[in-house]
Amino acid sequence: MAANPVQVLCKYAESFGDTFRFYLGGIKEAIVTIDPAVIQHVLKTNADNYQKSEIQVKRMGHFLGKGLLTTHGEPWKTQRRLIQKGFDRKQLEALSAIMQDSLAESLREFDRQVSVGPVDIYPHLMKMTFAMVARSLFGARLKDEDIDLVSHTILTVQEFIVKQTLMPYLNPWFAATGELRRHEEMRAQADSVLYKYIKQRRNGPPGNDLLQTLMDARYADGEGMSDELVLSESMQLLVAGHETSSNALSWLLYLLSSRPDVLERLRLEFDTVLDGEPLSYLHVMRFEFANQIISEALRLYPPFWMIDRMAVADDHVGDVAIPAGSTVIVFVYGAHHAPRYWEDAESFDPERFTKANEKLHPPFTYLPFGGGPRGCIGGNYAMLQILMILSKVLMKYDFELTPGQTIEARPMVILRPKHGIRMTFTPAAAQDREAVTQS
Repeated sequence: MAANPVQVLCKYAESFGDTFRFYLGGIKEAIVTIDPAVIQHVLKTNADNYQKSEIQVKRMGHFLGKGLLTTHGEPWKTQRRLIQKGFDRKQLEALSAIMQDSLAESLREFDRQVSVGPVDIYPHLMKMTFAMVARSLFGARLKDEDIDLVSHTILTVQEFIVKQTLMPYLNPWFAATGELRRHEEMRAQADSVLYKYIKQRRNGPPGNDLLQTLMDARYADGEGMSDELVLSESMQLLVAGHETSSNALSWLLYLLSSRPDVLERLRLEFDTVLDGEPLSYLHVMRFEFANQIISEALRLYPPFWMIDRMAVADDHVGDVAIPAGSTVIVFVYGAHHAPRYWEDAESFDPERFTKANEKLHPPFTYLPFGGGPRGCIGGNYAMLQILMILSKVLMKYDFELTPGQTIEARPMVILRPKHGIRMTFTPAAAQDREAVTQS
């Protein structure tokens, strides 16, 4: 279970059906489900009865503070309303220029790395997306060394949280040996870096970024967020906002490397829609085929492979009893790979997500950004980010998988490539691009 919970839960779903009871970490009883009726009830129909679980509120809250990811009830609803403004169409269009500038800077470094030889794309894409999210939050002046420090802290702390969750019996040991304290000190150092930018903004001119949205937000009494709350929300947006996209992009490039037919059709769409313009949020809905490909990659490799909730009061869905205090695990990966919901479920087939075929999927069998009122607030930002990076990489490079490697998913907080994904990148031949444009 600690090595690969996805494999274990897939086997149990095959043996015991769509919903079964399971002891998480051998201690905590949980109800695991891939049944769309149960999922819809928990995430949407009766969502008020299901809070973020202790795993998220206690473990993540310990390191990330109280914010959108780690609160529930009225405080969560209030914060959600305020922060949602940072992800509306107008704000995403305004952020597009910041995102493009950040990407151009990241690609210069990427050029240098890939010119030497094969690279593991995962850390490179993670660096790209983190810089983009960080600058979308804190503006273009965020220093590279500060981005690196905060990114490393988030990655290390996430791994520790997963360890605490899957092996809860070791938590006294983590405290006694100082491992818990070391991670707390790392988080405090990252906090001090971000505090510096918050203080500068309080005392300086306004920006056109997400930090300004947080600072301008006002509650019903006219008061704004404290610096501490701005910090917590900023850190949580950084956590939620970068690895989802880098993860999706890594699996996308892996899938595209074996499908030249899909790749060339995708390049043609980018050429046609953009016609030499920089990609912005106004373009997103015009990418019909690209959106199909991204949707299928997110089905095969959902970034958040499970969603956990805790029942506040006794409940039931059909013949499934859910006692108060129960943890319900929505097994997203299992729902995305269930043969009863997806024909030839393990194959990469973007045609599943044509407008006609999308209607054939039962609701709540596809949950890349969650579902119900607590669905991912940054889903549209993630799609913009993925399309922006994908368009640049595809038009700039040809690429292929390095032979002799094992590609395997590793379920942490995010479903990462366990051994990385090594690829060789070469400059895309101009005649190839011309042929695509004229075809």
